[in-house]
Amino acid sequence: MKNSETLRVEPNGEREVVMTRIFDAPRELIFEAWTTPDLLKRWLYGPKDSLAICEIDLKVGGALRFVWRQPNGRDMGMGGVFREITAPERLVFTENWDEDWTGGEAIVTITFIERVGKTTMTQTVLYSSGSARDAVLKTRMAEGVTLAYERLAQLLATTLLRRGSQASA
Repeated sequence: MKNSETLRVEPNGEREVVMTRIFDAPRELIFEAWTTPDLLKRWLYGPKDSLAICEIDLKVGGALRFVWRQPNGRDMGMGGVFREITAPERLVFTENWDEDWTGGEAIVTITFIERVGKTTMTQTVLYSSGSARDAVLKTRMAEGVTLAYERLAQLLATTLLRRGSQASA
């Protein structure tokens, strides 16, 4: 499996950031990688941190909690609540950072659209204000997401697809 397309990060409207990437994998596997804590810990982190805490209560109204740990021991935490779960098509959840650097609650919508074995994953984040969105765009967020999605592509290629092949044999 190889990468079909690099990550696109684009502002949309006054308050949104839209991140899109195509993966050479079925959407069921990508959805699983987004909703299984042990799998998320293997790919959802930036260049210098780890996903130390990953808790998911995968139901509408269920909580999620992520804490990234930097090498210096500093933590960056985020929590939220699932608003919509339509497996394997769509996830919608809130995002509230412990240190509120984004100006309040954001709404994250992730869609998984599969065509001919490739899945377009689109993550849209609706921020509380245009200034919050603009501040996020000025960070190294795109670099971190690119690295995370590269790890996700590797995870899909090595672990999840192999497991799917074994199950069908």
